[in-house]
Amino acid sequence: MDAALADPDLATRVAALPWVDLAAELDAHGCALIRGLLAPETCRALAGQYDHDALFRSRVVMARHGFGRGEYRYFAYPLPDLVAELRAAFYPPLAAIANRWSAALGAAARYPAEHTAYLARCHAAGQTRPTPLLLRYGPGDYNCLHQDLYGEHVFPLQAAILLSEPGRDFEGGEFVLTEQRPRMQSRAEVVPLRQGDAVVFPVRDRPVHGSRGPYRVMLRHGVSRLRAGSRHTLGVIFHDAA
Repeated sequence: MDAALADPDLATRVAALPWVDLAAELDAHGCALIRGLLAPETCRALAGQYDHDALFRSRVVMARHGFGRGEYRYFAYPLPDLVAELRAAFYPPLAAIANRWSAALGAAARYPAEHTAYLARCHAAGQTRPTPLLLRYGPGDYNCLHQDLYGEHVFPLQAAILLSEPGRDFEGGEFVLTEQRPRMQSRAEVVPLRQGDAVVFPVRDRPVHGSRGPYRVMLRHGVSRLRAGSRHTLGVIFHDAA
């Protein structure tokens, strides 16, 4: 593994993020932007791992499944240290948000404070395959709007980190989030990511406060057509797959 992937301060940096503000962004807009989470050299080193077969459990060519164009690879266990650290560091503050959302919607689901405990729940239900992934897009590639659902247990939030630099490495390829509110047309959100930026967003749904109290809205995410170049992204999903 490239030495640039070592980041001993990552957990401290994630814990020190303005989580009150990020939670407010998620409540208001359905996504939260984190600038400069990973250094450029770390992004380049992680993107450079894409062709290292030993790191991954499977490869998906999107066009074969009607998912879009481009491809992605799911990491195998044990995860690379950086990916495992991101998963472990992001989970506790996101679990607090997830529990608040679940309570607002009157749902029974509650999430433990530590990711290891949540993974144990997934594994006991037969969801044992890791879901963090690297995605690679070339000219003309795109990712259709979708939800990352892999079994009975679905953690409500996930993160994507852009590993390439817009305007230098690629053109187009914007991260897109759509939200469908009851009896309303869909709302689109385009997140202006730069290299090393992360976006946190719902996997499937979130609460929105209306005149009669909170109600559930459904979301999907995707990537618009890449016009030139090459784009790599790290996806951090917290539930494992069946």
